[in-house]
Amino acid sequence: MAYQKIENYAMIGDMHSVALISIAGSIDWFCYPRFDSPSVFAAMLDDKKGGSFSISPKKDSVTPKQFYWPETNVLITRFLSPDGVGEISDFMAVSEKHDPHNPHNHRRLYRMVKQVRGSMTFQLTCEPAFNYARDKMTFSPTPTGVALISDSRAMQLSANVQLDITDAGCYSEFTLEEGGQVLFVLQERCEQCATEGITPNEAGDEFNETVAYWRSWISQCTYTGRWREMVYRSALALKLLTYKPTGAIVASPTCSLPETLGGERNWDYRYTWIRDAAFTLYGLLRIGFTEEAGQFMKWLEARCHELNPDGSLQIMYGINGEHKLEEQKLDHLDGYRGSRPVRIGNAAYNQLQLDIYGELMDSVYLYNKYGSPISYDLWSHLRRLTNWVCRNWNQPDEGVWETRGGKRHFVYSKVMCWVALDRAIRLADKRSFPSERSEWLTVRDRIYETIMEQGWNAKRAAFGQYFGSETLDAANLIMPLVFFLSPTDPRMISTLDAILESPQNGGLVSDSLVYRYNIDQFNDGLKGTEGTFNICSFWLVEALTRAGRLDRKRLERARLIFEQMLGYANHVGLYAEETGPTGEGLGNFPQAFTHLALISAAFNLDRALGSKK
Repeated sequence: MAYQKIENYAMIGDMHSVALISIAGSIDWFCYPRFDSPSVFAAMLDDKKGGSFSISPKKDSVTPKQFYWPETNVLITRFLSPDGVGEISDFMAVSEKHDPHNPHNHRRLYRMVKQVRGSMTFQLTCEPAFNYARDKMTFSPTPTGVALISDSRAMQLSANVQLDITDAGCYSEFTLEEGGQVLFVLQERCEQCATEGITPNEAGDEFNETVAYWRSWISQCTYTGRWREMVYRSALALKLLTYKPTGAIVASPTCSLPETLGGERNWDYRYTWIRDAAFTLYGLLRIGFTEEAGQFMKWLEARCHELNPDGSLQIMYGINGEHKLEEQKLDHLDGYRGSRPVRIGNAAYNQLQLDIYGELMDSVYLYNKYGSPISYDLWSHLRRLTNWVCRNWNQPDEGVWETRGGKRHFVYSKVMCWVALDRAIRLADKRSFPSERSEWLTVRDRIYETIMEQGWNAKRAAFGQYFGSETLDAANLIMPLVFFLSPTDPRMISTLDAILESPQNGGLVSDSLVYRYNIDQFNDGLKGTEGTFNICSFWLVEALTRAGRLDRKRLERARLIFEQMLGYANHVGLYAEETGPTGEGLGNFPQAFTHLALISAAFNLDRALGSKK
């Protein structure tokens, strides 16, 4: 099979794992049973060895369309041809009810093929490659389909059509007339299920209950603004990226999708970053999802009980709170379109990134304000963290972008250290918690003055990327969002204007698309180039929105950029981490951070624009 573009995928899931399904009807990425488990299908990382599960019309003269069933995460892939219309309904079962037909509570991926009009011949190819294509696979018939077995995993594919077996997988060709249906179910190997099978009526019940679940969930959303459909889709995507047992949200469900084709900037994002915490809680609370915010807060609180011996925190953890995320290279895989190396694990977990303390304290502050008051026990850990920041804020670090070119005094990191102390002081005052308030105030003010003296570059009339730097950094757009500076402060306006220039003129903005920094001016320790970062575009929207309260032109520009960015979503409303030079998706997909930033920008921009006329 040929590689699909990254943006040609949609996502289904059940809050444990997800599958990415191309517009051509092929599952090319699926890790089971968890987001961070070894892959079952990984054709996105090697189109020959990675494994895939494809259902498609046999004829080439077919036009595919793909969309989500309204207000759900149930995916429809429709094929239009002169001979008729066929479609696949893909979903992972999610229900609040006990299913008597699933007594062992197996998590199931359903593929329901239906002929809507006319007739069509379909072909199925299921070639799993367990454990990132490292396992030797065996396939054997069962009363209801095929057993898919390796040393590390045993699964089964059930079907109500004949499946032919080879050494590489299982295959089928079937013709459907109008109204005809075929059902495929992929799940953990189970003798009872392999014997009894799942009937189309039972699958229909699962479909209806899954649709009902998603509609009920999204009905809690309180956002009623101008861009409701995109906010809903972002919320539904974030819910899919939530690990139900712990409440953690993965940065992305994929690993090693490249930031530039053929490059080495390929990372595993199937973990949870402390950095995402404040944006996650803010985004969820703002649109009414208090339960999800509460679950994520519990996960964060558990990490605060597991501080390093010196009182510091890791920048990221596994979805169950795992501390070690050792990085490996899978040299037997070619990588997406030859983008090597393929990495699993993430060595950045050992980096020093001082910004995480600000994001953590801001998230706790927000939750205490809009969610539920925090406990004294949590405060005692946060107090220890705050004292650690007082002692360590002036260290150089690797920064928000996890660069690998050496530590520096990044301005964004210092700003977030200021946020950590500012929010700790506010929390202590609000709740009358015991604290080292006098010391915290002194250090907070010292950080502020240091940033204004050493982070400000008079020549550029802008805040630099790090102390003494003339390079710009889109992360500094966060300053007014965290109330470090007024959005109309002359230094902020000047920085905003500098960033808004094109890269050719020393800025970071190409139309509505924003680069995180200029890699020609800053050695980040990696080879190659990268695309524009979608989250930075939404940060720009928010910075302009806040500056636009006294300048209508800036507000109108914020709206223009925001609505241009909506046009860079893919066909089902999802975003990769980056947008490439020809508008293509780059990096891991979809990206939780991007969708969180979209929600925040939509909420604040809609509020600033006022009621619709």
